[in-house]
Amino acid sequence: MRRSGTCSRREPRPTSAAARSAAALLLCAVAVLPAAGTPCQAKVFMTQEEALKTAFPAGVTPQRLTAYLTDAQAEAVEKASGQPGGSRVVTYYKTPGLTAWFDTHTVRTLAETVMIVVTDAGEIARVDILSFSEPEEYKPRPRWMEQLHGKTLTEDLSLRRGIHGISGATLSARAIVSASRRVLALHHVVCGEPSKKEATP
Repeated sequence: MRRSGTCSRREPRPTSAAARSAAALLLCAVAVLPAAGTPCQAKVFMTQEEALKTAFPAGVTPQRLTAYLTDAQAEAVEKASGQPGGSRVVTYYKTPGLTAWFDTHTVRTLAETVMIVVTDAGEIARVDILSFSEPEEYKPRPRWMEQLHGKTLTEDLSLRRGIHGISGATLSARAIVSASRRVLALHHVVCGEPSKKEATP
């Protein structure tokens, strides 16, 4: 899973204050999806814009791209990752050498949003939690997530193999490992082979 490719037709991400506020609201809405009339309960640690600033070197502006997965590509992601597929429309942020992906998933009964940064060689460079809706004691600590750094899409990227679990928070650990496998498979399929991609505003 170390193929690299070029993701073209790029456009810089917005950086205005209005865009920052909109991103924070969108992150809250996507991460939690509460019942009608229920206020957003997710604890947001970073907005998407803030996360992207930590993902790339200072002064480097990532390009926002959208890929439209075909049926064959969506099936390839599920098969390679061993995880249920997500949306067929995937937005990601790329610079030479690094690509940032965002994944929102259920931990126990509530949602979490993470950013996973992948190198062109298909290795995880970093993992950050943007929002977490479960009780905070179940939230994985940064030191635990550091063991994901450098991992590729192999059997080693799984609990009880190359990744240690979290006592009392097995579902939290499993959710991030599953998201990491899904993102690495997406990275390979989207950036490692031709697909329909276009820049997004």
